Amino acid sequence: MKRRNNYFSNFASRASELSGRPGAFLLAVASVLVWAVTGPMFHYSETWQMVINTGTTIVTFLLVFLIQNSQNRDTRAIQIKVDELIRATHGAHTSLLDLEKLTDEEISEMSLKYELIAEESRKRLHLGMDDVHVPDVDVKIKSLQKIFENS
Repeated sequence: MKRRNNYFSNFASRASELSGRPGAFLLAVASVLVWAVTGPMFHYSETWQMVINTGTTIVTFLLVFLIQNSQNRDTRAIQIKVDELIRATHGAHTSLLDLEKLTDEEISEMSLKYELIAEESRKRLHLGMDDVHVPDVDVKIKSLQKIFENS
């Protein structure tokens, strides 16, 4: 099973790489031109129309799975690289590792924390201060929650 999956992953990566090249686009354009030029020969019949409809549907259907497989692999690889950067950076919040596995609510909560930090940093820039400080995310949220509770 693992070997078969590896063959598919390699095939999918190669197919999606090839489908994104200029030659693949030119082949698609040439196919449409050939189809269009043959229209008068086939009297623009329903069969003639079905050829392009069926062909494009099949190609699109298959490419969706191939490209999605490659995109999933690329995303996982990028995520591992980002996780390693977080892990190796002194002072980074390692709670951000594997963030993509949190629920939507947890991700929204985490996002809010960073939006508040960004807002504070923009205010600091506007006041002529630097924005290179690294506030503690949790401490910042707790102080903001107290402000909201008191208002």
